[in-house]
Amino acid sequence: MSRRKLSHYQFSAEAANVIEIGKPLYTEIKGKWNELYFKNNNPVVLELACGKGEYTIGLGKIFPDKNFIGMDIKGDRIARGSLAATESGLRNVAFLRAGIQYSDEFFQENELDEIWLIHPDPQVRDRDEPKRLTNPAFLNNYAKYLKKGGLFCLKTDSTFLYEYSLVTLENSENYKIIEHTQDLYHSPLLEEHHGVKTHYESIFVAKGYTIKFIKSVVQ
Repeated sequence: MSRRKLSHYQFSAEAANVIEIGKPLYTEIKGKWNELYFKNNNPVVLELACGKGEYTIGLGKIFPDKNFIGMDIKGDRIARGSLAATESGLRNVAFLRAGIQYSDEFFQENELDEIWLIHPDPQVRDRDEPKRLTNPAFLNNYAKYLKKGGLFCLKTDSTFLYEYSLVTLENSENYKIIEHTQDLYHSPLLEEHHGVKTHYESIFVAKGYTIKFIKSVVQ
């Protein structure tokens, strides 16, 4: 392991805005994000597979009256997001280092107001469908954590994942698709992503890739 990664892991271990195994809140936070961490009653928004937390941080800056959680299993990435949030003085941003398949351990029914999924791995091989973060099993779990009328939003550069997700959302009795587009940057829906771009999204757009977007609500 590189020295840089080691320093990032050390930072996460000491950072107050990172919840990970070994810290007390890791086993206590379920159903109590507002009570134990944010200390307010503001809406709670979760970004899944947040990477370096670019979207979590971007939304946290735009919406100071909401609470944001970035969730990812990669400690190196989480540490970078944690540091960026700390340097920006964001008290409404937290990071959870855990696998999405273990979400039941951290979120209670009806605890979340929004879930965002930004440029996840499309997992295009048939055998990898269980890993797709918009497969029916994952969507059913997200619907449990979201309040009725809560938002589930997907942004992706993958036509495959966009089309797959439209089908799985349409076939789910838990969701209603409100809006969607195959070309966000040339769509009236552009403001729906609040102007937040990840580093890789900027690269995709510069290369001419179109960004797809789906906005749905839990019924």
